[in-house]
Amino acid sequence: MAFASNSVLKTLRLKNPKLVLLESCSNLIDLTIIHAHMLRTHFFFDVFAVSRLIALCTDSNKNLLHYAIRLFPQIENPNLFILNALIRGCSTSDDPAASFRYYIQSQRIGLLPDNITYPFLVKASAQLENAVMGTQAHGQIIKHGFERDCYVQNSLVHMYATVEDSKSARCVFEEISGFDVVSWTSMIAGYHKAGDVDSARELFDIMPERNLVTWSTMISGYSRNNRYDKAVELFRVLRSEGVVANEPVMVGVISACAHLGALAMGKEAHEYVVMNGLSLNLILGTALVDMYARCGNIAKAIQVFEQLAEKDALCWTALIAGLAMHGHAEKALWYFSEMVKSGLVPWDITFTAVLTACSHGGLVDRGLEIFESMKHDHGIEPRLEHYGCMVDLLGRAGKLAEAEKFVLEMPVKPNAPIWGALLGACRIHRNAEVGERVGKILIEMQPEHSGYYVLLSNIYARTNKWRDVTIMREIMKEKGVRKPPGYSLIEVDGKVHEFTIGDKSHPEIEKIERIWEDILQKIRLAGYIGNTDEALFDIDEEEKEDALNRHSEKLAIAYGIMKIRAPSPIRIVKNLRVCEDCHTATKFISKVFQVELIVRDRNRFHHFKEGTCSCMDYW
Repeated sequence: MAFASNSVLKTLRLKNPKLVLLESCSNLIDLTIIHAHMLRTHFFFDVFAVSRLIALCTDSNKNLLHYAIRLFPQIENPNLFILNALIRGCSTSDDPAASFRYYIQSQRIGLLPDNITYPFLVKASAQLENAVMGTQAHGQIIKHGFERDCYVQNSLVHMYATVEDSKSARCVFEEISGFDVVSWTSMIAGYHKAGDVDSARELFDIMPERNLVTWSTMISGYSRNNRYDKAVELFRVLRSEGVVANEPVMVGVISACAHLGALAMGKEAHEYVVMNGLSLNLILGTALVDMYARCGNIAKAIQVFEQLAEKDALCWTALIAGLAMHGHAEKALWYFSEMVKSGLVPWDITFTAVLTACSHGGLVDRGLEIFESMKHDHGIEPRLEHYGCMVDLLGRAGKLAEAEKFVLEMPVKPNAPIWGALLGACRIHRNAEVGERVGKILIEMQPEHSGYYVLLSNIYARTNKWRDVTIMREIMKEKGVRKPPGYSLIEVDGKVHEFTIGDKSHPEIEKIERIWEDILQKIRLAGYIGNTDEALFDIDEEEKEDALNRHSEKLAIAYGIMKIRAPSPIRIVKNLRVCEDCHTATKFISKVFQVELIVRDRNRFHHFKEGTCSCMDYW
């Protein structure tokens, strides 16, 4: 559709001051006054004038789409500009399907679509993540001859990528005659969404031109697919090429450092932000708070938090969750209190963090008070996560009967994590009776989940029910259930090293094993005795002890002893819960070698120092 020239627009504005008023309109009250005046003067029935009115309402910055939708039925002869504006406005609204309804209406009144129509129609199906609607839109594009339009093709690539149809996305991508950076980036995003990070990197490497959106897409794509090491590696490539990152890129990099527990890399990213004058906005600041907390430096997380000019509920929650992970329950509760005093409304995830802090700190009464206040004082209906926190809180405190009663009387059906929290408490307190009941429920709910078999087996072992241990292990073998491999990460000189049990791939593994043998001899002299209760099921006692000594965490600690000098702490990140033997051994190591060890496992941080752990042997 041809647009009016600037000279015509100027003439119309001079003749019709309402158009000038429309352009300066910024709120609903002004809009209704102008609309009423247009109706009284019959100017509303001028198709150009009403087009400008609809364009104003569908402007994403105005937030007046609802008014355009109510206005549309009053228009006697809508043109394509009006229908396109509504299709565009609805495509990013809470009701993207409305774009299709307006498209169908345009067809009914005989309007021919143009290349402006289809990118937003396709975008609507992408917003809905509806492959069927996207394919139907593609059919309409071919029917009306717009399949070779670059903007339409880019929207199709993005849509197919969004619905995880990378094959169709690639087919459209290869038909594009004039590739631009949007085409390449959309295809890369599609591969990442499908989990094919290698194909994404192949395209990235051969791109003739990249922008910051492309770098951000690659880095965030690596993070979404748990390839955090690659995300950090790519940031270093970006720096080597002289590209200056922006805030979205740095959020991706900092988040990757948080997952890796790579404090040195995280500090490097923070310094980069400061050196390049990037604005420490709310999103970037929250990412830094989260990174420092998850990398084991909670003091620095607090410092960054306190320096932020602006804080929202998510930022407060990131700090409270960090304090909870580190076992600083009282401090977490203090910050929660300060958050409420500041006038911010806590989110449901805020209460998850606060209740977790109470659980790790053994603050049963305070936890119960906060749980009750969720609904009564803050109007938040407890979710399964909150019930799980309460079960964990009661169970860790040894109130197993109360915890089981709480689960049975829940107003919603308990899920596996809730029963799992109770089973974990049974392991800590060696309660085979409750543990057996709960374990059987869990195995029936999730027969493929190895952790529940292992926990129940360990409960039997701790209470000397060896016949039941044997039966449980036979069931696991029969069903082919295997415990997922554990791994441990340690950062040395800016590089993250990964260790897994039985893995000999590290270039210094022989020296690492010799160091561990030396460590083992010294802590045995100090009183350490290996605990084989939680070791592998199908090997004898001598082999069990050898397997314990090859746990990934112990290899990572040995490497840390080799490479890191006191007073710098040794920082370890594990993907699983710390086993009891590794926990005991690490306490001895901290005392014998006079070294601080900070271990992040699946649930929390453990700060080992002078023979004790911050969790107070309660994890």
